[in-house]
Amino acid sequence: MDTFEQILSILGFVIRALGFSVLGYGVVRFTLDAYYKAVWQVQIAIAIGFFALLIGLTNYSSPASMGTFAIGASVALFMQFSGKKEESEEESSKKK
Repeated sequence: MDTFEQILSILGFVIRALGFSVLGYGVVRFTLDAYYKAVWQVQIAIAIGFFALLIGLTNYSSPASMGTFAIGASVALFMQFSGKKEESEEESSKKK
């Protein structure tokens, strides 16, 4: 029975890591999409909410959970800012 509990514990850690990485990806994508389309008051609220979430996760979650959140967030940031270059190159080639 002890082995079964250890297997479930490991499975729980893996699911938590995947969940926090998906949460990080989703939160950053939502924040970036909503930030550029909003008025300045909403932009301030989005920035404060995002940083409050980071403070809460840092204080109340485990370091591994925060790390997987950061990995998911960095993937979203990388995808957001690397996609702009490809779009601008395609637009400039269409204009010529």
